[in-house]
Amino acid sequence: MTRIFNNPADFAEEALAGFCDLHSGLVRQVPGGAVRRHRPAAPKVAVLAGGGSGHYPAFAGLIGPGFADGAVVGNIFTSPSAQQAYAVAKAADSGAGVVFTYGNYAGDVMNFGMASERLAAQGIAVENVLVTDDVASAPPSEASKRRGIAGDFTVFKIMGAAAEAGADLAEVARLGRKANSLTRTIGSAFAGCTFPGADTPLFSLGEGQMGLGLGIHGEPGLFDTDLPSAADLGRELVSRVLAETPDGAGQRIAVILNGLGSTKHEELFVLWGTVAPLLRDAGYTLVLPEVGELVTSLDMAGVSLTVTWLDDELEPLWSAPAETPAYRRGNTAAQAGSVHAAEASDGESTAVAFAATASSRGYATACVAALEAARDLLHAEEPRLGDMDAVAGDGDHGRGMVRGANAAVAAAADAFAQGAGAGDVLAAAGDAWADRAGGTSGVLWGAGLRALGGSLGNSQAPGPAELSAAVTAFAGRITGLGKAELGDKTMVDALLPFAETLARRTEEGAGAGAAWQEAAAAATSAAAATATLRPLKGRARPLAEKSLGTADPGATSLAMIFTVLGEHLARHAASPSAGVREEAEATV
Repeated sequence: MTRIFNNPADFAEEALAGFCDLHSGLVRQVPGGAVRRHRPAAPKVAVLAGGGSGHYPAFAGLIGPGFADGAVVGNIFTSPSAQQAYAVAKAADSGAGVVFTYGNYAGDVMNFGMASERLAAQGIAVENVLVTDDVASAPPSEASKRRGIAGDFTVFKIMGAAAEAGADLAEVARLGRKANSLTRTIGSAFAGCTFPGADTPLFSLGEGQMGLGLGIHGEPGLFDTDLPSAADLGRELVSRVLAETPDGAGQRIAVILNGLGSTKHEELFVLWGTVAPLLRDAGYTLVLPEVGELVTSLDMAGVSLTVTWLDDELEPLWSAPAETPAYRRGNTAAQAGSVHAAEASDGESTAVAFAATASSRGYATACVAALEAARDLLHAEEPRLGDMDAVAGDGDHGRGMVRGANAAVAAAADAFAQGAGAGDVLAAAGDAWADRAGGTSGVLWGAGLRALGGSLGNSQAPGPAELSAAVTAFAGRITGLGKAELGDKTMVDALLPFAETLARRTEEGAGAGAAWQEAAAAATSAAAATATLRPLKGRARPLAEKSLGTADPGATSLAMIFTVLGEHLARHAASPSAGVREEAEATV
């Protein structure tokens, strides 16, 4: 259990600040994460590892010569936002381009992808290298769907060494993808991890049980089995990894026996006493193996075994020197050209000049009130949403939604105070939601709110048809970005019934209030029905069977939020009150 914290919601940010202060000779904190204290004397590719907090020493602990140039740091088990990724990349870029590298999770893929688009538009060359080493999360025929776990470490190390040696961006990315294609990991859990401030772990196991095929975000294993002896566990892990030996693989391997947070080094050494002989008996030469905590999951008790098959190209990179706060190998020469945080310019001006009509300003008050209602509801429902998510995920949905809604309300109120109309208020709310919530739901809600605002614009208060069109834009942006369809057990299962019902009833002549109410009922019913579905997207997909009987938390929260939004958005679209009109006249 995590016992040392102040406000649990601030745990990740405070931990990063403390880390950067302690290791100020090697790293400096920047918006969105941290980068090397010393910039390169000449342009070099910036290797940027990224993901949620809770995995130390991944990801910030791996910043330094021979390894990462920076880390994009999200909240606990939550993908960092696109804005965070963009800000860290801007701070780390030295003119040779940047490569984002991260585990294959939907939120990370979307957020780093959006940041990459923004960087490319500014002329910064960028690549993305995904890690897909977890053999338990998908069959070999669907290897591209596998998630990234402890194999992150090997892939990041090889890319960092290549960049340090002067390889260009395309070469660094190629080597990273090659290392990933030759890396396999299997893990097991003995006990779940507990979020700061939480009373219970994200999952529990029966006495004498272990979960095989765990993730690194507090997810339970794919199936439970009797806890074996160290020798039997070692044989199980080795056999499962070697069963996935890549075609044409050589006999020299990098090996990581990784503790997940609460497994003692002594226990790992006992397990290594079985693992190492089995690998050697299979004809392999072990090249600089690592045993310890390299990619953790808060305080989870568990272990994972990673094997990377090396060749003449990859082995020197795996063996190359590195110096980071959490990991050192050999000797590195410090880079010249120190840039201190106080001297760095890592941010951009956010001042915006808004233009809006009195009518749109009036409707903007309803938008702010709607967001406040959603925020209050999410605060009340946070524990329930977290419990739903913990069944087959990492249990952070409630917390992430609360963070997003809090930020959205603050940004919306600030934009309104600066003269924004409805469209700009919602766009500001969306950007803040995505930035603070992170993760898949964060980027989707952020993009959806921005699309909603873009459709409404700042010229007039919407009527029923305009409001329905804006909801359709919201839905279109989310489905286009997330690629989910009806039946995938995601928020889309509630969103599309809502949008379709609202559009149909509006076309039939129903008032905005009545149409919205019927649409909310359809979304609520559809969200409840997701309990019978198996997830086909996101982190819950590998644990599909365990999710049966539990409704999708994303669909549930969407139905809840859209229900309370209607009290403000639909009512004022149908017949703006005199009070709203007077407010509009008074504030313009």
